Amino acid sequence: MDYRSFIDVVTESAAVSEEEAERVACATLQTLAERISTGEAEDIAERLPSELRTCAAPEGRPERFHRDEFVRRIAERAGVEPTDAEKEARAVFTALWRAVGPDEFADMRAELPRDFDPLLDEAVADEPRPVAPEPPPGVEIRPYDELVDAVAQRARVDRERAARATDAVLETLASRITGGQVDDLEALLPPELRPALERGRSRSGGRARHMSVDDFVRMVAKLEDVTRGEATEHARAVLAVLRETVGEKEFHDTTEQLPDDYRLILRQG
Repeated sequence: MDYRSFIDVVTESAAVSEEEAERVACATLQTLAERISTGEAEDIAERLPSELRTCAAPEGRPERFHRDEFVRRIAERAGVEPTDAEKEARAVFTALWRAVGPDEFADMRAELPRDFDPLLDEAVADEPRPVAPEPPPGVEIRPYDELVDAVAQRARVDRERAARATDAVLETLASRITGGQVDDLEALLPPELRPALERGRSRSGGRARHMSVDDFVRMVAKLEDVTRGEATEHARAVLAVLRETVGEKEFHDTTEQLPDDYRLILRQG
């Protein structure tokens, strides 16, 4: 994607002038480079048009901040209102997804907390998605609210945290197993969980990705923005509820793809 095409996407998606699109594009990329790791910022920068690479160049160590601060910095840099900055940042992420591709975008997304999702989901809305599989005949899908309540009870957390944990664990699991097994899980889980599974599938390209249990827990912790100890307990709770929900056979087919060290998070209780 060349510079003109990038700015055209921002201009059209955000319904702003070309001048404002240029300002907010650079401001968003600068702020993103402050939030993600140096290596990931460099990977993003090298895939951008040359005119935008300096905007995305990392300076110093990455900082930990959430969406509100991200939007505030963009608004300050671009000279726009925070409400406008949020809308325009979404447009920049749409252009970024088209410029760097789904795999690199997924790697970047994995480094951002979940409250960034409203900024990022619109960017991947045009990504081709497989048709949702039909549940097997006679199988009744467990309602989403009931599933999340079961996770909350097992993990001893409130419902909001249980929903975040469920998304984080399933997204990580979907990046570890094959795309075919993701399809099988989607056919047995409520549709509200499909976006998390699809994000994981997108990250791995549908190929089972090598990931130790330590890496698994680390990714869950990053996606959920919790400690590794909390992520371990949440993974146990979500996987236990997954087992109850999809049944022994499907759960066995899923965990058969995981190495022995995953027993740390697969034990029941």
